[in-house]
This record gives sequence, C-alpha cells and structure tokens, in this order.
Amino acid sequence: MPLIAIVGRPNVGKSTLFNKIIGRRISIVEDTPGVTRDRIYADGEWRGKTFQLVDTGGIEPRTDDVVLSQMRRQAQIAIEKADVVILVTDMLTGLTATDSEVASMLLKAGKKVVLCVNKVDRPGDVPVDFYEFYNLGLGDPIAVSSAHGLGIGDLLDAVYDKLEEIEPEPEYDSDTVKVAVIGKPNAGKSSLINRILGEERLIVSDIPGTTRDAVDALVCNTHGRYLFIDTAGLRKKSKVTENIERYSVLRSYMAVDRADVVIIMIDANDGVTEQDTKIAGFAHEKGKASLIAVNKWDTVEKDDRTMNKMKVKIREDLKYMSYAPVVFISAKTGQRVEKLFDMINYVRQQHSTRVSTGVLNDVLADATLKVQPPTDKGKRLKLYYMTQPASNPPTFVCFCNDADLFHFSYQRYIENRIREAFGLDATPIKLLIREKKEKDK
Repeated sequence: MPLIAIVGRPNVGKSTLFNKIIGRRISIVEDTPGVTRDRIYADGEWRGKTFQLVDTGGIEPRTDDVVLSQMRRQAQIAIEKADVVILVTDMLTGLTATDSEVASMLLKAGKKVVLCVNKVDRPGDVPVDFYEFYNLGLGDPIAVSSAHGLGIGDLLDAVYDKLEEIEPEPEYDSDTVKVAVIGKPNAGKSSLINRILGEERLIVSDIPGTTRDAVDALVCNTHGRYLFIDTAGLRKKSKVTENIERYSVLRSYMAVDRADVVIIMIDANDGVTEQDTKIAGFAHEKGKASLIAVNKWDTVEKDDRTMNKMKVKIREDLKYMSYAPVVFISAKTGQRVEKLFDMINYVRQQHSTRVSTGVLNDVLADATLKVQPPTDKGKRLKLYYMTQPASNPPTFVCFCNDADLFHFSYQRYIENRIREAFGLDATPIKLLIREKKEKDK
C-alpha cells in the first residue's frame, strides 16, 4: 500500500488536513486493549486507490530547540519512506524562508511532491500572492481550505496522479511469507537478520526501493520462502535516547502493514517496555499473525524458573496478545533461531485458516447447549448461525436477535470455543456481531 506523508512548517494546518482526508477526527491518543499509543498514521482511499497517510510535526530546518529538532527528525523519517509527499504551506502568512528550505529538502530527496497552499477560503478565487508559491519549484500549487473542506478533491486528484506514476512493488507468490521484525532500537533486530542471512548460508536477493534504514531480504531455505523486513535504524548505540526511540515506532507501523507475520523482538534484559507495548499493540490492532522473540537470552542469569517467570511477565504486560507464541533466542549465538521458522509457518497457517459454515455452526450449537446464552429482563439472547467471511485473521460473523444481550463475557466464551474446536491457539481472531430480527431469520 503506498505511503503519503504530510509535511510542512508548524501551524500550517497539517493535522486538520490529515483529519479531513481520512474523513474523521483522529485524537492524539487512542485506546487499544491494554495499550495507549500516539496516533499519526491512518488508512485512506481516493478513486478506488487505498493508501496510508502519515501526519508529521512541523519542520524547522534551523533550530536548536530539542522538541522542534525531534519533530524534524520524525518528519525526515516519514519523507524517507513516503511514495508521495504533500507539502503544506499557509496562504495567510505567505511564502517563507522555511517553506523554501523544506521544499529544497524534498527536491534533494527526489520525492514526488504535491504542493498544498492551505487556508485559501475561496480556492476558486485565489489572491495574487498565491502565485508566489510557484517559486518553490514544485509545480502547480493546489489551493485548499482544510478547515472548510474546500479543494481537498483537487489535492487528492493530484496525489492520485503521482501514485499512478509509481512502479508497483515486486510481486511475490503466495508461498512467500512476508515477515516484519519489529521492536525498539537495540533489541537485536539487525543481529537476528544478519544471523539468518549470514551463518545459515541462505539465498538472498536485494529488493529495490529500500532505504538506508529499512532492508528487505528474500530468504529461501528448507522451511520455505520468506521476505524479511528489517526495521532497524543505522544508529550508534550512544546516539539512541528515549526520545529518539519514539521514531522507530513509525518505521515499525509501516513494516507491520506490509507483513504476513510479525516478530516482536523483546530485549531479555529490559523486559517489555512502553515502546514494546505501542508496537505490539499496533500489530494486534491490525490483526497480524505475531510471535514474540525474547532476544539476548544468553546474557541473562537464570535458573530453572527464570524462563517461566519471564513468560508470565510478558503475558501480563501484553495480555491482549495471549495468542502470540513466545520463544527465547540469542541472535548473537544462534540459540533457537532456527526454531523461528517453524513458528512463523505455524502462526501463518493458523492466520489463514478457513472453516466451513456447517462445521462452524455445529460448534456454535454445541457451545450454546453447554452454556446457555444470557438473559436480561426476561429476554434471552438467541444465536441463529455463524459464518466466516474472511481469513488473515480468521473473522467470524455471528447473527443474533439482540446485539445488546451479547455480553462481552459470552463473546469471549464463544471465541474460546472456536479456538478450542479448530486449534486456533496462535492467531488473533475477530468475532463480529450482527442483529437479525426473528421475522428475517
């Protein structure tokens, strides 16, 4: 899915434009089961083409302010990964030196850019000063008012045209499993990729279009074909600070969307950090097949109970991912690295599971017979039938007489019965509830 980044200096209306394109207001913090994370990333669609949109903080090219420097770094990461960049400027303040420096940055990066001039209340009748934005050398500026939703269609048409110019990514057959290796910096992601590519003497081919901080590698071995997506940044350990680590989340979000299977790398010495919960929460929200790799296990002092204690702690911290298998590895020594391939294949197989409607409804009937559906004020929940409209992850739709009666606890019971019946212990599943009136049954 193509990536579009919205960039520009502070206070030009980037976030307002972001919300307008997405079609809803996305708050800074959004609740996920067990997770709170910053939200600057969302899916959009225009003229039948879907894309991912990234909102960034304001860019101040020349500043010593710590916060502004961090915002600039975040924007640079988004620019590096983006297929198309929307540069937002402000009609009210006019063309500034900062606009020119940001435009120069984009031109040097060789990115496809759509120039947006925001805060034009009447895009069909632009003021004379509007034409000075041609001096940025980015082609025809598009006049919009993101606050009032004016000119957004023209802007997205220009983005659509840019996307049409992009060559499609290499296609892989269904036997190739895309594996994203994600986690906070210094968890050992690059070491794991190097271990797989180097000492195992696997067949590797470079894929064009990667950046200096994200490397894709096609790997073939006796276990199958895998496209590994490494999200590690090329930063010295001394340069990695708490604030800088936040930017790895953006890389990880992008990798998760591309992947069939996600390996969440945890540093055995640090345990599950806030950074890990954000990244894992995104993979869970996207319904991705996942496994948790606890790296650097060779450096931990342990006894016969250490592994179980660590596993219990991980389950507590990532309780919304109880389905994700946990494996303890050492990318440095190669300990249990080979086991990862069997686990990747296992979670991938479960993630793509399909169940026939007849068998599924036998399980539903048996479940309701063993535990009667709940009642409320004399009215009982009736479950009519269930079907599976999709896989990856397995998604089930249950039709009932009253969705309000389908309490969360009973939904969890039905979900657990499905997992038990079909052995779905290592994949997220989705259970959707639909009302069907008695006369329509």
